[in-house]
Amino acid sequence: MDRRRRLWLAAGLAVLLAVVVVLAAIVAGSGPSPSSNPASASAGSKSSTPTHTPPPAAAPAPPTIPELPASDMNILVIGSDSRGNAKEQNNQTVTSGQPKDQRSDCLMLIHVPADRKKIYGISIMRDNWVNIPGFGASKVNAALGLGGIPLVVKTVESLLGTHVDHTVMLDFNGFKTLTDGLGGIDVNVTLPFTASFETHHVFVAGVNHLDGQAALEFVRERYSFVDGDFQRVRNQQTFLRALLVKLSGALQTPAGVLSLVNFAVNDLIVDQGFDPASVAMLAYALRTVDPGASVFFTLPTAGTGTSPDGQSIVVPDYAGIGQVAAALRDGTLPQYAAAHGY
Repeated sequence: MDRRRRLWLAAGLAVLLAVVVVLAAIVAGSGPSPSSNPASASAGSKSSTPTHTPPPAAAPAPPTIPELPASDMNILVIGSDSRGNAKEQNNQTVTSGQPKDQRSDCLMLIHVPADRKKIYGISIMRDNWVNIPGFGASKVNAALGLGGIPLVVKTVESLLGTHVDHTVMLDFNGFKTLTDGLGGIDVNVTLPFTASFETHHVFVAGVNHLDGQAALEFVRERYSFVDGDFQRVRNQQTFLRALLVKLSGALQTPAGVLSLVNFAVNDLIVDQGFDPASVAMLAYALRTVDPGASVFFTLPTAGTGTSPDGQSIVVPDYAGIGQVAAALRDGTLPQYAAAHGY
């Protein structure tokens, strides 16, 4: 496994939803296998005792998932650049209070409206210079190493003035496994480039069919672009939209999901409150989402700059962020997105 800096994919949400439907299908559909036919078992043996063939066993009822009550939900997708085990590092930080060497290089708030017609993904640039509760001003990506997932949640909640209902993480190996297991993903590349690392994959303008390795280079690359991380975030959003399109058919039935993503069960890190039953309900509710209509945008920024201690940073646009926060609070995010051309 490549032990270099790991990029977490925002598409973790789509994977999480699919996997939990798999779990729900397994639990709901589990049960004893049909018993063997005694007559068949005794075929070839001689006996004068009459045998009676039992009626065929009834087919198990298909798994069912309750409908999700109509309410908005915010899910924070966190990515880590950990060179070790991000889950273990997070748990150690939370239990001991000792910082660990990992940062959230990918951070996206997924807003799921009550009507489940589309989803909104709000990317937060990793170098945003913000206030981290209890630690002061720093890059937003430092919160993960300083206080684990709980501190990331507090930081985002403070920044956006909204409540985070659940969190999810997916490492890059799981991302590659997912992409390959789906037979690759078709991504529309609007800005062609050649990756600056690993296989140096060439991405041409137009639709590119990407396997796991190529997809990883697509979402990790930043040095090939004039605006660096800004284009990388746009590419991550592009990939997530393409992934949702790929998964949309499978999300219609638990059986379809099971055939695609049961291999990803062990690659996810979710908060304890995000139990299989509740996430399965959310996944089933998203069967009505139109991936093409879903909206992804980046939290407003005011360009780049330098921190007091000499770090290269992204300067937050607090007026713009305030508008996003108000839209989340007032339930007007669709109007905000439409007005700003997203």
